[in-house]
Amino acid sequence: MCIDQMWIISTHATRVTANVSSVYPKDVEVKRSGVEDMTRLAYLHEPGVLRNLKSRYGMNEIYTYTGNILIAVNPFQRLPHLYNDHMMEMYKGAEFGELSPHPFAMADRAYRLMMNYGISQAILVSGESGAGKTESTKMLMQYLAFMGGKVESGGRSVQQQVLESNPVLEAFGNAKTVRNNNSSRFGKFVELQFDQNGKISGAAIRTYLLERSRVCQISDPERNYHCFYMLCAAPPEDRERYKLGDASLFHYLNQSNCIKLDGMDDSSEYIATRRAMDIVGISSDEQDAIFRVVAAILHLGNVEFSEGSEADSSVPKDDKSQFHLRTAAELFMCDEKSLEESLCKRVMVTRGESIVRNLDSRAAALSRDALARIVYSRLFDWLVNKINTTIGQDPTSKLLIGVLDIYGFESFKTNSFEQFCINLTNEKLQQHFNQHVFKMEQEEYTKEEIDWSYIQFVDNQDILDLIEKKPGGIIALLDETCMLRNSNHEIFAEKLYQKFKDNPHFSRPKFSRSDFTIHHYAGNVTYQTDLFLDKNIDYAVNEHQDLLHASTCPFVSSLFPPSEESTKSSKSTKFTSIGSSFKQQLQGLLETLSGTEPHYMRCIKPNNVLKPAIFENSNVLQQLRCGGVLEAIRISCLGYPTRRTFEEFVDRFSVLRPEVLGLRYDEVTATNMLLEKVNLTGYQIGKTKVFLRAGQMAELDARRTEVLSYSASKIQRKVRSFLARRNFIQLRMSSVQLQAMCRGQIARHYYEDLRRKAASLKIQTYYRMHFARKNYKDLYSASTTIQSALRGMAARNEFHFRQQTKAAVTIQSCCRSDLASSRYMGLKKAAITTQCAWRGRLARRELRKLKMAAKESGALQAAKNKLEKQVEELTWRLQLEKRMRTDMEEAKTQENKKLQQQLQELQFQSKETKDILRREQENAKTALEKAALVPEIQVDTTHVDKLTAENENLKTLVVSLETKIDETEQKFEEMKKAREELLKKATDAESKINGLTNTMLSFQEKLTNMEAENQLLRQQALLHSRLKTISENTSPKSNSTNGSPLHVEQMTPHGTPRAPKDYGNFAHPRESVDALINCVTENIGFSEGKPVAAITIYKCLVHWKIFETEKTSVFDRLIQIFGSAMQNHDSNEDLAYWLSNSSTLLIILQKSLKAVGSAGTTPHKRPQSQSSFLGRMVFRTSNITVDMDLVRQIEAKYPAFLFKQQLTAFVEGLYGMIRDNVKKELSALLLHAIQGSSSLRGRSFSNQGSYWLAIVDNLNELLNILRENCVPAIFIRKIFTQIFSFINAQLFNSLLVRHECCSFSNGEYVKQGLAQLEVWCGEVKPEYAGSALHELRHIRQAVGFLVIFKKFRISYDEIVNDLCPVLSVQQLYKICTQYWDDKYNTESVSEEVYLGLARL
Repeated sequence: MCIDQMWIISTHATRVTANVSSVYPKDVEVKRSGVEDMTRLAYLHEPGVLRNLKSRYGMNEIYTYTGNILIAVNPFQRLPHLYNDHMMEMYKGAEFGELSPHPFAMADRAYRLMMNYGISQAILVSGESGAGKTESTKMLMQYLAFMGGKVESGGRSVQQQVLESNPVLEAFGNAKTVRNNNSSRFGKFVELQFDQNGKISGAAIRTYLLERSRVCQISDPERNYHCFYMLCAAPPEDRERYKLGDASLFHYLNQSNCIKLDGMDDSSEYIATRRAMDIVGISSDEQDAIFRVVAAILHLGNVEFSEGSEADSSVPKDDKSQFHLRTAAELFMCDEKSLEESLCKRVMVTRGESIVRNLDSRAAALSRDALARIVYSRLFDWLVNKINTTIGQDPTSKLLIGVLDIYGFESFKTNSFEQFCINLTNEKLQQHFNQHVFKMEQEEYTKEEIDWSYIQFVDNQDILDLIEKKPGGIIALLDETCMLRNSNHEIFAEKLYQKFKDNPHFSRPKFSRSDFTIHHYAGNVTYQTDLFLDKNIDYAVNEHQDLLHASTCPFVSSLFPPSEESTKSSKSTKFTSIGSSFKQQLQGLLETLSGTEPHYMRCIKPNNVLKPAIFENSNVLQQLRCGGVLEAIRISCLGYPTRRTFEEFVDRFSVLRPEVLGLRYDEVTATNMLLEKVNLTGYQIGKTKVFLRAGQMAELDARRTEVLSYSASKIQRKVRSFLARRNFIQLRMSSVQLQAMCRGQIARHYYEDLRRKAASLKIQTYYRMHFARKNYKDLYSASTTIQSALRGMAARNEFHFRQQTKAAVTIQSCCRSDLASSRYMGLKKAAITTQCAWRGRLARRELRKLKMAAKESGALQAAKNKLEKQVEELTWRLQLEKRMRTDMEEAKTQENKKLQQQLQELQFQSKETKDILRREQENAKTALEKAALVPEIQVDTTHVDKLTAENENLKTLVVSLETKIDETEQKFEEMKKAREELLKKATDAESKINGLTNTMLSFQEKLTNMEAENQLLRQQALLHSRLKTISENTSPKSNSTNGSPLHVEQMTPHGTPRAPKDYGNFAHPRESVDALINCVTENIGFSEGKPVAAITIYKCLVHWKIFETEKTSVFDRLIQIFGSAMQNHDSNEDLAYWLSNSSTLLIILQKSLKAVGSAGTTPHKRPQSQSSFLGRMVFRTSNITVDMDLVRQIEAKYPAFLFKQQLTAFVEGLYGMIRDNVKKELSALLLHAIQGSSSLRGRSFSNQGSYWLAIVDNLNELLNILRENCVPAIFIRKIFTQIFSFINAQLFNSLLVRHECCSFSNGEYVKQGLAQLEVWCGEVKPEYAGSALHELRHIRQAVGFLVIFKKFRISYDEIVNDLCPVLSVQQLYKICTQYWDDKYNTESVSEEVYLGLARL
C-alpha cells in the first residue's frame, strides 16, 4: 500500500482503500445521539454533518440546528408527542438553544423578536418536494396561534381557518411531479398579523409564482392540477351537467400517460374539496360557477384548428372540435360565435380604422392556450382573495410574522421551462440566504469583540445576471424570440450559444442542438428548450377580456373586470411573458422578505421511497448542498469554524496543563495558558468563547491524545512498582506476625499458671468469709421477723375493731335517712305518673277527634284554637309540675339535712358513750391493779353492780343504734329507687307532652298551608276575572277593580312568577330574609364540625316553607351570595369556607328534598341524574353522614330543585378554583426544582432541597385550611390525588424533554424530593391522602431507573417487567438515549437493550 493511501473498515464490515487527503478526521467523543447544534462539532465537514444527521434521525431526533438554521428531516411517520400543548408550554419563553431543536423554538424566537423590537419576522421553509414543508408550516402556525391566543368568529382560530383553506388551494395549485404525488406548484406566504399586545388581529395568504404553463403543457409522467381529474371523477349528475367524460379524453390531461394515482381516489377528493369550500365560506352557487369554469377550460383544450378557406385563416377542425367549442361557450355563458372569432381573428387598430386579421391554425392554438391560462390564473387569484376575505385582515396592523412555503431546487432528467423558473427562485432565495448567514457570522464576531477580516463567500449574482439581466439575459432573449414571427426553440438556443459562449456559468452540452446547461449553486442543470417558447407565451388578448366580461354568468364576468385599454376602445393584442411576470412576482417576494427579519428552516427528504427509518446519504447530501446548509458551514469554516465556551475548552484540554484547574486562574487566563502550551497561532479570544481556525481542533486533540498516552504509561509503571512493593511488605509482615504469635503463646501459658495459683488462694479466703457472714445474717433476720410479726398482728387487730365500729355507725345513719326520703318520693312520683298517663290518654283521645275534624277548614280553625288552649293548659301544668318537682327537691334536701343532723347527733352520742365506756374500763383496770396491790381492802359491790348495769345499758344502746342505722340505710336505698322511677316517669311524660306539641304544630302548619292556598286561588280567580273584564271592555285605562290596582305577576330568574307580598300566616317577612342574608354573608364559623351558615340557611328555609312554594326570590339572593364568594378566587381560605358551606347544604338538600307525587299538582321536571363530578364523587359514597334530626323529608317544588342544581355548579366551581390555585403555586416550584437540579451539577442538594420543602409546606398549608374549614374528607382526598397526578406529569415530561435532567445526580435529587412527599403522605391520615402517592408511579419508576449503578448489567426483561412496568417502550427508549452519568461516568444500558427498545 502507498503512503498516500489507507484502509478503512466501513459500518458494513467491508474494507475500502482511500486516499489520505480525502479522509476527514472523526470526533470520537461525540455522543451516540449526536449534537443538537452542528456548529458545535469539533470538525465541520460534510461527512461529520451527514453522520450527525443520520445518528439523530436513527433516534427519531428529526430536528437539528446549524447555528440559527433549523434542519428538519422528514420521518415519514406521526410523532404526536412532539407537538402537543405541553410541548408548546415548555418552549414558551425559553431561550433559543436552551431546549432541544424544534419548530416551536424558531416560532417563539420570531415572536419574541417581533414583540421586543417591533420588527416583522419571516420564516422561510424550503426543501424539495416531499420533504415535509407543508407539515412544518402547520406546526409553525400552530405555535404562533397558541401565542396569539385569539378566537375568531365561528369558534375557529385564525390558524385553523388558514389550515382549512389548504384542501382548496391544494386542489387548484398542487399536481403530481416526478418526485412527489402532491407537489405545490406555487409559493405560499402566510402572513399572521398581530396587534400591539401580541394578539392575532388578522391573517392573509399571498401566493407567488403559480406555474401557469402546466394548464396547457405537461410532461410524462407528471399530471395537471388535481381539480381537473377530480371533476372528471365527480358524481354522474355533475359530469352530465358539465358534459365531461373520462380524463383521458381531454387534450390538457392526456399529454401524460399518468391519469390516476395509486392511493388517491379522485372522486373522494372531489367531495372533500366541496366540503372544504363550504367551510371557507364559498357558497354553492359560487362552487358551481368555479367547476363550470374548470370544465370550460377542459373543453377549450379539445378545440383543434385547421386551415380555413382564406389565406392564413383557421376554423374548428371538425364536428368534435365544434362541439367542445359550443360546450365551452355554454359553460362560460357567452356567445359561441364571438368565442370562435376571439380565437381565430385579431383586430389591429390603426390611426383611423380597425383592421380584422385572420390567424393561422398555430396562432389560433396559441390564442386558445393563452385564454385557458389567463382564465385559470384569474380563477386561482379569486380563490385566494375569497379565502383572505373569509379569514379577515387587519389593515392597521404593523407587526406580522410570515411563513413562506415554496418549492425547492429541481433537477430531473428532462428539465423544461417550469424547472427553469423554480431554480431561478431558489437562486434568488439562496443569495438572500447567503447574505443573511454571512451577516449572522459577522454579528457573532462583533458580539464576541474579536479581530476579524472580511470573509469571502460565493455570490451567485453572476448566475442571476445570466438569467434575468435586462437586456441580454436568458429571459430577455426568450421574450425577444417569442415576439418574433415564425421563431422556434432552435433559434432561441442559437441566440443563447452566441450570447453566452464565454460565460463560465453557461455551457452547451455535447451532441445537442437546442439544450443548454446552467451552473447553479446546487449543481449543473441541463434544460431542454423544446417547449420554452410555448410555455412562455401569454398573450393578453383584449377580445378575450371583453368576451368574458360580457358573460351572463356574474362569476365569470367578475373574473374579467373592464381594463383601461378596453375603456379607451383600444382593440389590440398585447404580448405578456410568463417568465417576466414570474420575475416580477419573485422581485416582489424578495422585497417583502427584505422588510422582515428572516429565519430559515430547511426540510430534508431522507429517501425517495417515502418510508421511515431509511437514510440515503447521497440524497441527503445533495439536498444539504441545494438548501445552502453546507454553504453556511463553509462560510463558518472560512472564519473561525470551531468555537467553544471557556468552560468547555478548559474541561476538555486541561490535561495539557493541569495547574490551570486551580482557583488562582479564571477561565480566560486558563484558556490562554492552554493555547500557549501548544503554540497555536491565529486563534481569537472572545468575551465568552474561544474561536479556532480550521484544523486547530484536530491539532489540540492530537496533543491531548499524546499527553493521555504518556500519562497512561506512567500510571502503569507506578502501578507495577506499587504491586511489587506491596507483595514484599505483605511477606515481611506475615513473618513478623508469625514470630510474635509464637512468643506470645508461650508467655500466655506461663501467665495463666501464675494467675490460677493466685485465684485459688483468693477463692478460699472469700468462701470462708462468706460462710461466716451468712450464718450471722440468718440468725439476725429470724429474730427481727418474729418481733415485727407479733407487733403487727396486735396493731392490725386494734385497727380492724375501730374501723368496724365507725362503719356501723355511718351505715345506720345513712340508711335511716334514705328510707324516709325514698318512701316520700315514691308516693310523689307514683301520683305524678298516674296523672300524666291519664292526661296523655285524654290527649290522644282528643287528638283522634281533631284528626276526624281536620277535613274541614272551619273544624281545623276550631281545633287550632282548642289545641292552642290545650297547649297553654299543658304548658301551665308542665310549669306547675316543674315547680312541684322543684319544691319536692327542696323538701327532700331539707329532710336529708335533718336526717344528716340526726345521724351526726347519734354518732356524737355513740362517741360519748364509747368515751364513757373507755373511761370506765380504764378506771376498772386501775382499780383492779390497786386491788392486786392491796388484796385485803374490802370491795364496794353495790358500786360495782351499778357500773356493771350501766355498762350493759350502754351496750344495749349501741346495739339499738346499729339497728336503727341499718334500717335507715335500707329506707335510703328504697327512697333512691323510688325517686329514680319517679324521674323516669316524669321524663316520659315530658316527652309525650313534646310529641303532642309537635303534632299540634303540624296541624297548625297544614291549616296555614290550606289557608294560603285558598287565598292564592282567590287571588288568581280575581286576576282572571279582571283580565277578562279588560279584554271585554278593551279600555287601556281599566286597570283596577274597586279601586285596587291589578298586579301583574313578574317572573323570577327561576322561571316562576314572583310570590305576592301576602301569603297568609306562613309568609316570611322581608326583614327576616334580610337578617338571614346579612348573617350568612359574614364568616360565622363552625359548630361541632358543621358550618353554621349552611345549617342556619336550611333551618330558615324549612321554617319559612320556601322549598314547598312555587314562587320565591330567596333562592336568587342566596345564589348571589355564593356567586360573589367565587369572585375572590385567589384566597384559598375563603374558597374553602364557602366550599364547606355549599357542600354541606347540598348534601342536606339531597337527603331532604323529594319530588311532588300527587296528581293535583303541576308536574315538574324530574331532577337530573348525578352524572357530574359531584354526583360521581359525593353522592355515591356512604361515609358522608348528616344529622338526621336536622333533615326532614320535604316535597319540594321546581325552584328548589333548580336551586340545588345551581348549588351543585357552585360546588364544582369552588373545588376547581382551589385545585387550580394550588397547581399554579406548585408549577413554579416544580420548574425551579427540576432546573435547579441540572444547573447545580456536582454540588450538594442543600439549596435545592428548599424547593421540595416549599412544596411540602404548600401541601400542609392547604390541608390545614381545608381541615379548619371542615371541608368533607372526600373532597380533600380528591384534591390531593389530582395535585399528585399533576406533580407526576410535570416532573416526568420535564425528564423526557430536557436532556440535562436525565443524569445520575439529578435522579438522586428527585428521588430525595419524592421521599419527602412519601413521608408527608405517611404522616397525613389516610382519609385525607388516599391513593395520592400512587399517582407518582411514573416519575418514581423513572427516577429509580436513573439512580441504578452500572445499568449495562441489566437485561431488557428486567427493565420492562420488573423495574419500570408502568413506562412505555418509547418512554424507556427516550430515557436510555438521553441518560448520562455525571457522577461515576458509567455507561448507559447495553446495546442489546437498545436494539430491543428500537425494534418496538
